[in-house]
Amino acid sequence: SLPYSISTPLLTFSGIKLKVFEPVQRSDNAQSKTKGSLYVCNHRTLLDPLILSFGLVKPLAAVTYSLSRMSEILSPIRTVRLTRNRDKDREMMDKLLNQGDLVVCPEGTTCREPYLLRLSPLFTELTDDIVPVGVDTEVSMFHGTTASGLKFLDPIFFLMNPTPSYTLQVLDKICGVSSNDDKSSRFDVANQVQSELGKALGFECTMLTRKDKYMILAGNEGVVSV
Repeated sequence: SLPYSISTPLLTFSGIKLKVFEPVQRSDNAQSKTKGSLYVCNHRTLLDPLILSFGLVKPLAAVTYSLSRMSEILSPIRTVRLTRNRDKDREMMDKLLNQGDLVVCPEGTTCREPYLLRLSPLFTELTDDIVPVGVDTEVSMFHGTTASGLKFLDPIFFLMNPTPSYTLQVLDKICGVSSNDDKSSRFDVANQVQSELGKALGFECTMLTRKDKYMILAGNEGVVSV
């Protein structure tokens, strides 16, 4: 990927306005010294992991669900495709966390409305250094999301706006299931993360899944053929 001394000015020249809000102080635990942080974002556009990497000025790997081959080729950060096999995905994500910081969007698909889809709870089992990140975008002409069109065109449509903007809210860390004193389930932790994201963004939390979204909007299950 491009060094930040080059990629950050390129982001500026693209016209994107970026605002990043971080906690004044974040405590680290012993595990974070041997494993990377897991950044858990709601999903607005395919650019979310890239924008987060720029905003935090640190290299991030991103795991994705249905990402087109073209988007993978053009991505300036490392992207790894999820298989939708729980055991394989958990092993792969754990390996990536041992190599560095990782970002995941557990809604599984983009959502342009002020709602949060249900979060897939797999991420809650991977680490006790879960950092929720609230992501919001503003556009004036074109939405950078589609339910039935070509997904690799989404970033192009987003950047076609005269002054597209991104706002990132890095929230306080939430522990995963392994160190939860009240023995919360992985679903409880996922719902807690969704709730914190909803509060920060002013979005409504729903129990709708990725599949629900695509069946309602496009009559399919939203899986990209490559």
